[in-house]
Amino acid sequence: MNKVHFDNLQETLYNEKLENGLDVYILPKRGFSKTYVTFTTKYGSIDRTFIPLGKNEEVTVPDGIAHFLEHKLFEKEDGDVFQEFSVLGGSANAFTSFTRTSYLFSATDKLYENTEVLLDFVQDPYFTKETVEKEKGIIGQEITMYDDQPDWRLYFGMIENMYHEHPVKIDIAGTIETIDEITAEHLYECYETFYHPSNMVFFVVGAVDPEEMMKFIKENQNKKSFSPAEEIKRSFPEEPDSVVQPERTLSMDVTKPKLSFGMKCTKTDVSGEEMLIRELASELVMDVLFGRSSDFYANAYKDDLIDESYSYSFMMENGFGFSMISSDSENPEDLEKAIRATLREATTNWPITDEDLDRQRKRKIGQFMRSLNSIEFIANQFTRYLFNDMKLFDVVPVLEKLTLEDLKNAFSTFNDESGFTVYKVLPAEKENA
Repeated sequence: MNKVHFDNLQETLYNEKLENGLDVYILPKRGFSKTYVTFTTKYGSIDRTFIPLGKNEEVTVPDGIAHFLEHKLFEKEDGDVFQEFSVLGGSANAFTSFTRTSYLFSATDKLYENTEVLLDFVQDPYFTKETVEKEKGIIGQEITMYDDQPDWRLYFGMIENMYHEHPVKIDIAGTIETIDEITAEHLYECYETFYHPSNMVFFVVGAVDPEEMMKFIKENQNKKSFSPAEEIKRSFPEEPDSVVQPERTLSMDVTKPKLSFGMKCTKTDVSGEEMLIRELASELVMDVLFGRSSDFYANAYKDDLIDESYSYSFMMENGFGFSMISSDSENPEDLEKAIRATLREATTNWPITDEDLDRQRKRKIGQFMRSLNSIEFIANQFTRYLFNDMKLFDVVPVLEKLTLEDLKNAFSTFNDESGFTVYKVLPAEKENA
């Protein structure tokens, strides 16, 4: 078993790749009574076109199938897996993102019993025509529920405005029409392709003995047989740098207009340290230009262009990325003008100094160090970094060596007006006002 100690964080990470290809990482945390465990596959909503395991021809599966599969794995012939966790005192959950699907639990007792349930249910699919049809109604209700949430519509509306072809523009859950196309055969095909141990990571953090846990996981996996690991061949369409639509408006039952301003990233075919530098540098640029200590924020708040709902963010995965600024606003047009003016000014008169960089760097390092007190944060972020060939515990050393040139380069990848888009959710009576 490999062991890496991080002196600056006082953390020791244990790792071993098992014979079946499964990567296991264990991070013991002193002083914690709870343990958090995740079992994650590098398979998300964007993985809709691929060559299935054992076949030669590419297929495109219905949208929403990764999320549908996540739901179905919890249901077995003899009952619901949530009940098993409940009996053992474990709190279980799962989520599907654009790029991964994760199954997880937290527990303060019966760690190994809960771990066995997690390993066994994820690696034992059970799909029938009848259970698949039943699930369509359940997920259809979930889709309808999200369709009625203005903030969700604002977020995905902005992404839909950005992307011409890339499947990130498609809602993670799909649509009622696309999930109706899903069959048990589709689910098994996706499961066999993406749920091989070699495409998955098992991560344990908290009150755990790494030697005992690794031995337990090995024994569990050695009882099972898996086909030989094969390279997964995914396919993504070419995506232009420009946005599909520079502006779009939706009428909903809201009391106050909502605006989301999106900036589409270019040069997104990166991973590893290059991606980590880009991501951290972009976040620092957004902090300086649009953070709560920025001139933009002070002026926008003073002029009643934003309220407590205001937020800004940057996200990036291999193949796509974007920055966004959102807020409820009585004056969305003026808010949009203020955002554009800030971006134009930064282009012509670069506002970030070495002092700004040092200040924001220290703030971000402080935030990150505090986050390491949360085993939930560590578990949910660790795998995302790993799947992009980055390392969570490299965040601080990379932050420490960022330069103004790194920030300028990062800003240039999302500061082109052809990549700007605006999505507004307006009260029904104001849509055409």
